[in-house]
Amino acid sequence: MARGGGFEAVFLDPVGQAVQQRWADAALTVAFEDLAPVSAFPAVPGRRWGPGLWWSATTGRHVAAGSNAMHTQLMVLDRDPDVTGLAGRPVRLLWHDRRGQVRSWVPQLFARYRDGTALLADCPGHPDAGGERAVTAGEVVSQACAEVGWAYRRLAPLDDVLAANLKWLAGYRHPRNAARPGLMAAVVEAFRRPRPLIEGTEAVGDPIEVLPCVFHALWHGQLTTDLEAPLHERVLVGPRNYKGLDETGGAK
Repeated sequence: MARGGGFEAVFLDPVGQAVQQRWADAALTVAFEDLAPVSAFPAVPGRRWGPGLWWSATTGRHVAAGSNAMHTQLMVLDRDPDVTGLAGRPVRLLWHDRRGQVRSWVPQLFARYRDGTALLADCPGHPDAGGERAVTAGEVVSQACAEVGWAYRRLAPLDDVLAANLKWLAGYRHPRNAARPGLMAAVVEAFRRPRPLIEGTEAVGDPIEVLPCVFHALWHGQLTTDLEAPLHERVLVGPRNYKGLDETGGAK
């Protein structure tokens, strides 16, 4: 573990120059959500999914993603109304272990919350990903985050159905899917009382025009459905905070 909380942060400034700073100072003053990755995501031969970019509906900008697991967790955080900023690998943490050797770790994901606090996270594809080194580094990074009032987590993979539903809705996250003026208000009104997806859609108009707006509203939380069950045309859709569903869209 770090000795005396002696953590250092390494990050790239807006012009791409590496900066090393005391962690407590950097956490207080640096807008990590605006920074480029401090080191590139590796491209691993043989993997079906390599490094890429995620367009964030929260920020209107791209976020670097290094794996399918990270891509999925970005979807979750991008829907969280308390998240105001996202970045991929924006900071490297340095510390000395008990033998005095310098150790380092670059968490995969950074999220800024509305209250100014933040989350550093890793996105393992399975519980044992990264081995003992990743677990040990996670414990140290968690300590560093606690010292500044932040949090660190290894984000567990999502259930396949939930991940598939989020991926589908994410395809409609862009503002263009809100469509013509007045359509969103009509969609929200159509589902003021819970009803099957297709019924509410057809009550508003042509499904070809209306469905993208409904999915956009579901992504942004203006409407709610059970995302832990497969989406289909008869799935029950209700208003924001419909009491039959919990705050994440799962059935109570």
